[in-house]
Amino acid sequence: MSLNVPIALLERAEAGPVDDAEFVACVRDSLPYAWQIVSGVAADLHAGGGEFADHTVPPPSEAERGQLLRALASDAIRGGLERHFGVRLAFQNCHRVAAFPPAAVGGERYHAFVSPRGQVLNQSPELRDC
Repeated sequence: MSLNVPIALLERAEAGPVDDAEFVACVRDSLPYAWQIVSGVAADLHAGGGEFADHTVPPPSEAERGQLLRALASDAIRGGLERHFGVRLAFQNCHRVAAFPPAAVGGERYHAFVSPRGQVLNQSPELRDC
């Protein structure tokens, strides 16, 4: 299961749309490691004002790696995080998370990160089973 959904939120979802803030709070509470990584790269990006910010340290366990996978593989979760933090997220190797300003999405650095070449160049033997 990706999220630990409170009963009240589930009941509201059954009745109609879910508020983005409440959904993001559910993500934060359910996936604390993923939240820590995404909020960190978003804060680094906003503080540094650069083209992107990334986190390259592999998670300490498979449980944390699973949180990143669940957060970034779900369109709804990833979209909620992107809207909340005002960034565009990119993901490589089951652990490398990058945040880009939305305006950078058409740019060279973003395309280099999300390209097949970028993925191949970011491989190493120790990451083959991640």
